[in-house]
Amino acid sequence: MSEYPAAADWAATRGDKWSARCAEMEATLAPVDEPLIRALNLTAPLRIAEVGCGGGGTTLEIHRQAPAGSVVHGFDLSPALIELAQTRAASHPNTIAFNVADMATTPTPVPPYDRLVSRFGIMFFEDPPAAFANLLHWLAPGGQFAFAAWGPLAENPWMTTVRQVVANYIELPPPNPDAPGPFRYANPDKFLSVLRSAGFANLQVAGWQGMLTFGGGLPPAQAADFAIASFSSFGEILERAGTQTLNAARHTLTEKLSDHQHNGAVRMNASIHIFTGIRP
Repeated sequence: MSEYPAAADWAATRGDKWSARCAEMEATLAPVDEPLIRALNLTAPLRIAEVGCGGGGTTLEIHRQAPAGSVVHGFDLSPALIELAQTRAASHPNTIAFNVADMATTPTPVPPYDRLVSRFGIMFFEDPPAAFANLLHWLAPGGQFAFAAWGPLAENPWMTTVRQVVANYIELPPPNPDAPGPFRYANPDKFLSVLRSAGFANLQVAGWQGMLTFGGGLPPAQAADFAIASFSSFGEILERAGTQTLNAARHTLTEKLSDHQHNGAVRMNASIHIFTGIRP
């Protein structure tokens, strides 16, 4: 089993598991929304689409902040996550919508959008050049995008700590920076090259460093359960190794996370890149 879920996994079981932990995942990642949405320049009523919207937390926050008259649509591979998002958006039927779609291959919408945004949803395409060439046409000429991707693994101890614990019990393959996965664009120049080749222009990248609070405020034991179940495929990998191995890893991770308690909640540093640009 791969350490990182593939696109097909998100469309099936992985999306179901994310849905079950959606509130905790969104609370963990919520600090990223502020710099990401700021990068969208929401200065007028706009049509906005989110790539890989998950359960819709970022989409809903964009809808809350966007000028009156804006329309926000979220797209994801997972039917379970889209169903959850649709339930959450039921009170805004005319200005926010969610649909199951693979934006890497789905034909260009009519009309196209003024903004594209993604919080960690653009690192998993099987064929990035083709995917971003297609996404270019989801934007109207002059339209802008803002994509968040994780920075270097070494600058994200929320992941390295969990990975190192799991690796004490199960042999993990070395990270492959060219394969689909959360740290695929840790080197920003690599992603800028993909975007440039796809036809995007005015490309820029900005860094963001901050703290992530596991599950929105979980203590070490619960944070360990959450991390093993939710980060990459660690939970599935440990389950395959047996209950004894899973419990041992959970115990070790609880001890490690205890060193990162702040007022009873586990908080750890994170580093991301925010990429922006336009369709010429």
